Amino acid sequence: MFTRACLVAVLLTVPVLAADTTKSGPQVRDKVPGPFFPLNVTGPDAGKKACLYCRNGAHPVVMIFAREATPQLISLLKRVDAATAAHADHSLGSCAIFCNDADALPAHLAQLVERNNLKHITLATFAASGPTRYNIAPDAAVTVLLYTRGTVKANHSFKYGDLSNTNIETILTDLPLILSKE
Repeated sequence: MFTRACLVAVLLTVPVLAADTTKSGPQVRDKVPGPFFPLNVTGPDAGKKACLYCRNGAHPVVMIFAREATPQLISLLKRVDAATAAHADHSLGSCAIFCNDADALPAHLAQLVERNNLKHITLATFAASGPTRYNIAPDAAVTVLLYTRGTVKANHSFKYGDLSNTNIETILTDLPLILSKE
């Protein structure tokens, strides 16, 4: 007979489904894999292939890998842009690397920046596969790494259509993980 104690035991051993829907990129406590050279569309190295990992050094960073600029992703970019400005005293860096081979992507991203008044987040493009050592999953539409001093403190990855306002709030709630002086 199935008792209440058995039910509780079963429920405690079943993994809870997280908001993140796919495993992509370096995981929490992993070292960030290091340099790669995307084409920077905005920022100090606009128009050049320059390393965003190198630019940010040991500072806290929100690094987003995305496949396309969906309305939800644009919402995330706006929120991260605002957070980057608000935490300038922590030298918070932020970037979004679009892993997509579309030839028109750089021009599209430049327009996106202008339309949405993004001033603090750097947008860049890279091959659809993403930087090899970063292991961006092919089914990940968005992978967000929050890291400091070269170590990942939070990773949020989403399949197509899974990035929501609730997920964006969760990502921003994790900012103190990289802003603390520990």
